[in-house]
Amino acid sequence: DKTKKKAMAAVVENADDCDPPAPKKIKKQKMDTSNESPDLNGNVKKDKLKVKNSHSSDELIKPDSDQPSEVITPLLLLLLLYYYILNILLSFLFLQETPEQREGAFSNFKISQKTIQLLQARGVTYLFDIQVKTFNPVYDGKDVIGQARTGTGKTFSFAIPLVEKLQSEPADKRRGRPPKVLVLAPTRELAIQVAKDFKDVTRNLSVFCFYGGSSYNPQVDAIRSGIDILVGTPGRIKDNLQNNKLDLSQLKHVVLDEVDQMLDMGFAEQVEEILSASYKKDAESNPQTLLFSATCPPWVYDVAKKYMRSQFVHVDLIGKKTQKAATTVEHLAIACHWSQRAAVLGDVVQVYSGSHGRSIVFCETKKEAHELSMNPSIKQNAQSLHGDIPQKQRETTLKGFRNGTFEVLVATNVAARGLDIPEVDLVVQCSPPKDVESYIHRSGRTGRAGRTGVCICFYQRKEEDQLRYVEKKAGITFKRVGVPTANDIVKSSSKDAVRYLDSVPAAAIEYFRAAAERLIEERGPVEALAAALAHISGATTLEQRSLLNSDAGFTTMIMNCSVEMNNIGTAWRALKEQLGEEIDDQIRRMIFLKDQMVHIHSVLKDKWEDGRRWQLTVATELPELKEQQQRGFGERTSGGFGGRGGGGGGRGRGGFGGDRRSFGGNRRGGAGGGRGGGGRGRGGRGGGGGRGGGGRGGQKRSFSQAFDY
Repeated sequence: DKTKKKAMAAVVENADDCDPPAPKKIKKQKMDTSNESPDLNGNVKKDKLKVKNSHSSDELIKPDSDQPSEVITPLLLLLLLYYYILNILLSFLFLQETPEQREGAFSNFKISQKTIQLLQARGVTYLFDIQVKTFNPVYDGKDVIGQARTGTGKTFSFAIPLVEKLQSEPADKRRGRPPKVLVLAPTRELAIQVAKDFKDVTRNLSVFCFYGGSSYNPQVDAIRSGIDILVGTPGRIKDNLQNNKLDLSQLKHVVLDEVDQMLDMGFAEQVEEILSASYKKDAESNPQTLLFSATCPPWVYDVAKKYMRSQFVHVDLIGKKTQKAATTVEHLAIACHWSQRAAVLGDVVQVYSGSHGRSIVFCETKKEAHELSMNPSIKQNAQSLHGDIPQKQRETTLKGFRNGTFEVLVATNVAARGLDIPEVDLVVQCSPPKDVESYIHRSGRTGRAGRTGVCICFYQRKEEDQLRYVEKKAGITFKRVGVPTANDIVKSSSKDAVRYLDSVPAAAIEYFRAAAERLIEERGPVEALAAALAHISGATTLEQRSLLNSDAGFTTMIMNCSVEMNNIGTAWRALKEQLGEEIDDQIRRMIFLKDQMVHIHSVLKDKWEDGRRWQLTVATELPELKEQQQRGFGERTSGGFGGRGGGGGGRGRGGFGGDRRSFGGNRRGGAGGGRGGGGRGRGGRGGGGGRGGGGRGGQKRSFSQAFDY
């Protein structure tokens, strides 16, 4: 026992000599291990070691973790504040409504939520101007004449309010019920498009389309099932009426779309026979009548009085003095002889639309439409659309054009009206139309729903007056441009080729890598790639053309003179002094420009040396011609600038650009003398300088002129 006491005393003394453990650590260890129970394998000791390690790590991490939290918190607040401010700015800049959007907001009209969802699915987020102006009158049952530019949404201006009106009434699902709405359209394509627009804004009403060229059986089945809204062409609607299969006695709403053509000579009798089933002498009890079109000649109003009530609403968004054609379309005119038109067309489509754009080409005859669609100068896929094509094929063609199966549609006037083909980049008219309404409707195929587009009209010099007439009546101004130059074609073709390269998958590139490396070694990287781009784009051969009249093989040049001149013969003398007498046979024509420059058609730049008085440059675009010279440039054989039979007089027909004066030159038969000059030719007083005569000479002017070579 004494030995044990001494041993214990020694242990206590040794313990007193040691530093006591920190109370917190002892407390924590006791707390952490108080609930632990030892097992046979001694796991408690391991748990105690783990606890100690965990606490020591907590104590080490805690100071470090506290420090970044103090820094991160204000940084997060700053980021949140920045995000909040950015959202406000974006909503202000990009989500702010325009006046048109506020005026056309769906909440301003009696439009159901279901219809709004269907409109939004079509990409319509607010009503356009014509729709805003006509919604309430149409919904309230008033007769309306609506006139707006092509592509502004006229179909929805009557479709939406009529659908909402019918859906607000008690539903009628009886079999065999007669239609309540009749929409007449002049062409099958327009009828199909209108029916589609109705179907896009309703799921509760039955919509059917009757048109010629399709089977009668589905139409008879539709009549037996019951129709709410019937869209069709006059011919097929009339056929079903005569067969006593269609009942129009209970019509409440009648729409004549493209009324100017609908009530034209060919449709007036059919329309009157169709409407006689539901229109009576007492006009006030007749169905609601709606007339819509881009153009309404005065005679349309006289005919419309037969069907409309005495009090009707006239919504005219065009007016008599404003531009009637679409404002989103750029109107260009290219002088081109009919013999050159097919060859030039391919270049025009390439430059203004490209291989990836969509173009519509309008021509007058079915034969011309077929030939142009097969034209090898058009590198893009092209198909024709005209009256001789079966209806099934016409529908397939239009569907393929909408879906992008082919890029160029060559059509007669049958495809002009009412077709809503989105994203058409270019419209080409092969000649000025005989009436302004045709031009308005044809040019309206592009620039629809706010998009911009280009409409190009080919014309011959004899059609210049017709072009001016279209300008005056449509309220537009054609910008006269030349045919696309070789440089324009190369730029456009290069862009298309690069787009084709971007679409090649990486896996396919590997198969051609070895061949590409060999080609680069043989020809060099730039030349090899340039040749590949030229082949891909199809622009392997380029033909130079006149900017004045699209003739092949000519280069247009501008000739400037620093001093005033007496007559145009001065230009001829200057050319012959440097280039010799034989140049006379190589120059096609000369024309004064608006700023008194001379326009020439020539490839003389390599032989010509500019001097202090005369400078010669190649024209890169068509300059503005002098007004009086835009007609009658003066061929060699018919006057103008002193060709072999001319020189302004030209066998008695005189005039430089229609100016009834002759401009002389040192040329056989020139103005002021010879057979066609100031002697026998009319207007010979302006001649002078010709070898055969005198005359009084031309007026002085600062000289600048153009010629064809």
